[in-house]
Amino acid sequence: MPKIEIACFNPVSAIIAFENGADRIEFCDGLNQGGTTPNFETTKQIRGKINIPIFVMIRPRGGDFTYSDEEFLQMKSDVIQLKSLQVDGFVFGILDENNEVNILQNKELVDLAKPYPCTFHRAFDRAVDLENTLEKVIDCGFKTILTSGQKPNVSEGKENLKKLIELSNKRIEILVGGGLRSTNIEEIRAFTKAEYFHSSAITDGDFANADEVAALKYCLLK
Repeated sequence: MPKIEIACFNPVSAIIAFENGADRIEFCDGLNQGGTTPNFETTKQIRGKINIPIFVMIRPRGGDFTYSDEEFLQMKSDVIQLKSLQVDGFVFGILDENNEVNILQNKELVDLAKPYPCTFHRAFDRAVDLENTLEKVIDCGFKTILTSGQKPNVSEGKENLKKLIELSNKRIEILVGGGLRSTNIEEIRAFTKAEYFHSSAITDGDFANADEVAALKYCLLK
């Protein structure tokens, strides 16, 4: 059964996504930074109102995905604190100075997050190699990769997305996202054979659009 995850940058969007058919929510702050770690109390409030899975972003700032020792300590602290809310998973990704997967730091966070699963986010699309990066992320223990196929959006990256799904051979879930809308989700699904999709469903402003969430879901149920 194909599923849709909605990236929500505020509580309003999370409720809209929940009420209009989202299968999972990626909850974060920092819309203009591409997603950062949300506030603890805000996450706690959302957890109390929503009974579908919530994966929480762990990212101390926007920009690149190479973090200082202080930033990495903050990421570990955030994982420990947010685990107490019984969220359903975490979303992060750390690269080294050469834009390769930082295996040690990612493994440490994945282990710290247990028993909750982790998604390697679109830091994957900044990495230097498709196949080697896939294998490294799998080795780190991630359950999912959020990616547009190392291209600016899913339409440009559909060839790589198809390749990733074939290479992964069900060892890890490929979550297709980046410029995904109800207008292209059917084409992308047919081409890539993906089963899990990711969108902010923002058509204007700062909030998820209820009609767009519903349309994304409808397209997957056809």
